[in-house]
Amino acid sequence: MLKDQHILRIPGPSPIPPSVGRAMNQTMIGHRGKETKELLERILPKLKSVFGTKQDVIPVAGSGTAGLEMAVSNAAHPGDDVLVIVSGAFGDRFAKICDAFQLKLHRIDVEWGDTIDPQAVQEYLQAHPEIKVVFATYCETSTGILNPIEQLAKTIHESSDALFVVDGVSCLGGVEANMDEWGVDIYVTGSQKAFMLPAGLMFIAASERAWKVIEDNPQPRFYLDMRVYRKNLEKVSTPYTPALSLLFGLDQVLNLLEEEGLENVYHRHIVMRDMTRAAFKALDIPLLAADEDASPTVTAVRPADFDSETLRSAVKEHFNLTMAGGQQHLKGSIFRVGHMGYCSPADVLQTISLIEIGLVKIGKDIQLGKGVQAAQEIYLQQEEK
Repeated sequence: MLKDQHILRIPGPSPIPPSVGRAMNQTMIGHRGKETKELLERILPKLKSVFGTKQDVIPVAGSGTAGLEMAVSNAAHPGDDVLVIVSGAFGDRFAKICDAFQLKLHRIDVEWGDTIDPQAVQEYLQAHPEIKVVFATYCETSTGILNPIEQLAKTIHESSDALFVVDGVSCLGGVEANMDEWGVDIYVTGSQKAFMLPAGLMFIAASERAWKVIEDNPQPRFYLDMRVYRKNLEKVSTPYTPALSLLFGLDQVLNLLEEEGLENVYHRHIVMRDMTRAAFKALDIPLLAADEDASPTVTAVRPADFDSETLRSAVKEHFNLTMAGGQQHLKGSIFRVGHMGYCSPADVLQTISLIEIGLVKIGKDIQLGKGVQAAQEIYLQQEEK
């Protein structure tokens, strides 16, 4: 094992393309100067395409959780009734933020590993017309599922006047977003997932109907006040010091996405998902989510006859391959394989091969190469389409 070779296959932070790393090493510039304005002029229009919106996408120096808090504090008025649909650890985080702002919290809890049922949401909203905002997670990182955001948006708007706020932190940039077409009112994402950057930037966009609520919201806020960012965007500026090195990197990320083409980016993530899932099925190792619910950016595996932490330790020891463990009550029961951003089918084949060796090392009886072959077959089938 090479000491400085680290194979990172977790659902964020994700690997950084070499050209993005070089871009972030540019000489620092003044954040109120002409160069920064020109940088933002290049970045801002391209962000709209990733979000699927004509609205401004606001870049903010902060983590994905800062984005969730920004969404809560701007969309919900003090004392509002809000509904959080919890399908895993990050839906639960939305609920905790709503609690912190002393909102009247309603929850729909979904079995971890399942997706949200739009019918259940419709029935709940019809029974609780007082709800002003609905919060949901697009990709639930803790379980590897992708919630049906398009159908949920339609259901919510047909059933109520509530705003629909979506955490897209672990998938935007790797899956379709279509904010305007679907009717999402606020989208949030972060830099360290499919955006192929280090942590430290988040992005947020709001619909016109959401902006009406935001502009009239008396909720106290300062750094995370979306109104201030929107006003500064009119001058192609930021209200507070931007994370310039990350913006340098973002400029190159958006170039890479544009060169590959967003449809091709989304297809690549689907292929990687299908390759990963086929491999574990061939090895007779159970997956947490059903095929129709599975995220293109992360796969959760729930082994029945070996310890997930032992496998994670083995591949870390032998190959410096890092996979993620489970969260909350799934800790020790699952492991998660990230395949997002700067990741290709070649990386998936490498990862599956190393996992197979790890399985042998911990004593599981498998046929070496069986998972790799299944992944290879998926790749070849996709290439023929």
